[in-house]
Amino acid sequence: MTTYAMSVPAVRALNTNLHRVALSMFMFVVAAHWAEHLAQAVQIYVLGMPASQARGVLGMPFPWLVSSEWMHYGYALAMLIGLVLLLPGFTGRACTWWKVALYIQVWHHFEHLLLLIQANTGHNLAGRAVPTSIAQLFLPRVELHLFYNAIVFVPMVVAMVLHRDPSPEERAESRCGCALLRS
Repeated sequence: MTTYAMSVPAVRALNTNLHRVALSMFMFVVAAHWAEHLAQAVQIYVLGMPASQARGVLGMPFPWLVSSEWMHYGYALAMLIGLVLLLPGFTGRACTWWKVALYIQVWHHFEHLLLLIQANTGHNLAGRAVPTSIAQLFLPRVELHLFYNAIVFVPMVVAMVLHRDPSPEERAESRCGCALLRS
């Protein structure tokens, strides 16, 4: 997969000379999304807001953001695409951790696709009143999304740390300039 992907000029650029910039932009978006979920959790558990009114930072002035399955699905898809597009730039241990995040995001994306289908057809899983993902049968939606964001974010951070500080062997295989300079 990596060899084929690297034959596409834009993907090659994203994973060589533009890798550091592309990763920084991607991680900024991921961190901003993570912050939205944390803000929503603070609104519920610290400020005592009902879950239906806790909308994060952007959801307060733009409530449709929280209720739009298209927006949530779009983010899950963008996240999946970003993980796939940036994968060829990783080597060794960092690549392994990035793939862990990717595999978890594949499931997370599937869950959002399931929610989107239900929202657009009006046929909800398990006869629920609202669109429901498989994991939502066991965990409430707010807590589930905190969990999903954590289990995707943590291996991404591990991958980034290992990518910036590779072993000598990993550094030799690297195609980008993300690694910290060592004297």
